Amino acid sequence: MTTVRQLLQSKGGTIHSISPDASVFEALKLMAEKDVGALLVLENGRLAGIMSERDYARKVILVGKSSHELAVRDIMTDKVVTVQPGDTVDGCMALMTNKRIRHLPVMEGDRLIGLLSIGDLVKEVIAEQEQCDSGERRQQNGQQGRMLRPETQDGVHQPCPPCLRGAAVRSSAGT
Repeated sequence: MTTVRQLLQSKGGTIHSISPDASVFEALKLMAEKDVGALLVLENGRLAGIMSERDYARKVILVGKSSHELAVRDIMTDKVVTVQPGDTVDGCMALMTNKRIRHLPVMEGDRLIGLLSIGDLVKEVIAEQEQCDSGERRQQNGQQGRMLRPETQDGVHQPCPPCLRGAAVRSSAGT
């Protein structure tokens, strides 16, 4: 299974952030410039919260407030759900689904090292599935079967996660 660390290595660790004292308007401008749906809120270099488009819609627009007059700290989510580099993509997807969130800051100890969006995770799952599909096509053509992941710590090759997911779905469906 792909880990958060592997995903960050391939996508890069660019972090877009803003101060809690900045205006919501400044945050929205930065989000538009960077084409992102959320900004991490950093205070003295430490993660203080996250501000998303959802925060803006629910805490500014719907209550008739002005983005020019409010500070980011007034609308940011300060109880931030985070993940660690050793966590898996599947674990992150489950966490996002259960918590109904779209962004996960990545922390290594108390150091912020990246941010994952639901889009990043979906892209990775699709890439894994495409690898499996390639393996299944080779099998149909009489070539190598399922895609194998690199050796695990015990030296045994394992089928990739999408193949395992597909096998579980096929066996539960009675095929």
